[in-house]
Amino acid sequence: MRKLKNSELDRLNVDEFKSAEKTPLIVILDNIRSLNNIGSVFRTSDAFLIKKIYLCGITATPPHNDIRKTALGSTESVSWEYIENTIDLVKNLQSEGIKVISIEQAEKAIMLQNFQPEQGTTYAIIFGNEVKGVAQDVVDASDHVIEIPQFGTKHSLNISVSCGVVVWDLFSKMNA
Repeated sequence: MRKLKNSELDRLNVDEFKSAEKTPLIVILDNIRSLNNIGSVFRTSDAFLIKKIYLCGITATPPHNDIRKTALGSTESVSWEYIENTIDLVKNLQSEGIKVISIEQAEKAIMLQNFQPEQGTTYAIIFGNEVKGVAQDVVDASDHVIEIPQFGTKHSLNISVSCGVVVWDLFSKMNA
């Protein structure tokens, strides 16, 4: 088996990406500290044609060298916006008919493998601070809470890994 060269991958250029039909998913980063995590989320969002990323609270914004290092140019392709207050954003998105989902460990959370997205619905998925997770008031305001099942000794996954797992799962279900 021969590895493919980048030139053989038939990827979109930035203009093609911007005009392509997007996956009905929005990513919200709620007070993310790590610039490398932010860059990784941009890269994952590019890979799955995510509609938009919202950067909230203390989450840093492009351009920044540490974001750029892991984003590898995806800050130029993926639409993004900074909104200071996550709750204001959640309420605004819900008023537009977008279903908001916190990715968190919580009472009555739906396990990721059991969540079935509704066709024709746009979802905004919120990933929280590396230490504190999604803020409780944001969890309370969410339409759903999804938990990624884990079976080892640790209590959580890295934010960029969580984003990759959830985005891939929802993308797969939406495009089945």
